[in-house]
Amino acid sequence: MSSVLYDTPGPRAKRRNVLLSVVFTLLLALLLWWVWQKMDDKNQLEWNLWEPFTTSEAWTTYLLPGLGNTLKAAAISMVIALPLGAVFGIARMSDHAWVRGVAGTVVEFFRAIPVLLLMLFANEFYVRSSLGISSEERPLYAVVTGLVLYNASVLAEIVRAGILSLPRGQTEAAYAVGLRKGQTMSSILLPQAVTAMLPAIVSQLVVIVKDTALGGVMLSFPELLNSRSTLAANYANVIPSFIVVGIIFIVLNFLLTSFASWLEQRLRRSKKSTGAVLGEDTVEVNPAAVRGTYGTGENTGGGF
Repeated sequence: MSSVLYDTPGPRAKRRNVLLSVVFTLLLALLLWWVWQKMDDKNQLEWNLWEPFTTSEAWTTYLLPGLGNTLKAAAISMVIALPLGAVFGIARMSDHAWVRGVAGTVVEFFRAIPVLLLMLFANEFYVRSSLGISSEERPLYAVVTGLVLYNASVLAEIVRAGILSLPRGQTEAAYAVGLRKGQTMSSILLPQAVTAMLPAIVSQLVVIVKDTALGGVMLSFPELLNSRSTLAANYANVIPSFIVVGIIFIVLNFLLTSFASWLEQRLRRSKKSTGAVLGEDTVEVNPAAVRGTYGTGENTGGGF
């Protein structure tokens, strides 16, 4: 079916697409076969290397505790970074220049620093501070701090872009019925922008889950990838352990994106109009705002 952005392929294009699909499938099968052969040559397919994953010891001692720490750090970072990012994103659109300046400086500063460097600075800060954080808990605090500072700045830009993507008439219509800027933001703009921002927000949440591994590499935080190294040292199965952990990350992030897709569809369905016509006495309008807007002959462009 043709559209403005897509033309239905003709017979020649269909044959070319089928040929390219066949060639790609063959190349992919050849690559998988080559990987299989290389692993077999290095004795990485022997059962004794994969057998530990069929027992409960490998999971209860190494993988599941590591996965729990990964989810713990990611969940804490998400809970803090999401509202913090929303606050800074909205602050960047403030009418006050000093609020915009402070919020913009904070966002641009932390967005420009690599998250690993933020974790290292945070860990050094907790080492030298008198906050009373024990050495066992310090890696978790450092990982969460680095993830929150970096991802909150990125989420702030996502929130700002999502709000600015809405038609200007939404804001003008809200002002026309007497809503203040804070009411317009909380009741009109943010609820509509959430659906538009959701894919970008979920992508950033996936990044948070994966970036917890940086703390395991540099700060010895006992997350999933760090626990894998201990498991591989005990069972001498480096390649199989990497494969299993990689599959766990894929499944975890797939579940996260699937939940986000379901939530996005639910939000879109809930926002569909019922088609009901509201009566005159149903809609509450601020008369003073209407007189102030239209009594002077001004045109707000809000569609009223």
